[in-house]
Amino acid sequence: MADVTNELIYEVLKTIQRDVSETRHAVSEVKTELNAVRGHLIAMQQDIHNIYATLTRHEARLERIERRLELTESPLVP
Repeated sequence: MADVTNELIYEVLKTIQRDVSETRHAVSEVKTELNAVRGHLIAMQQDIHNIYATLTRHEARLERIERRLELTESPLVP
């Protein structure tokens, strides 16, 4: 069995420290990208909300126009 020396332990610890540092950097990059995606999703939600609001306004306006032009079907009375 190989003798475990302080130098060997030190080399292993340096490798572990480098790996942890690289992992920390990678996690930081992933966080940044995730925040960018989150920002895009929020913007898309706002756009969809605005589209629904516009459609609602157009629907109400169309209903008013149909009523004024008497284009709506009246319910049949038995």
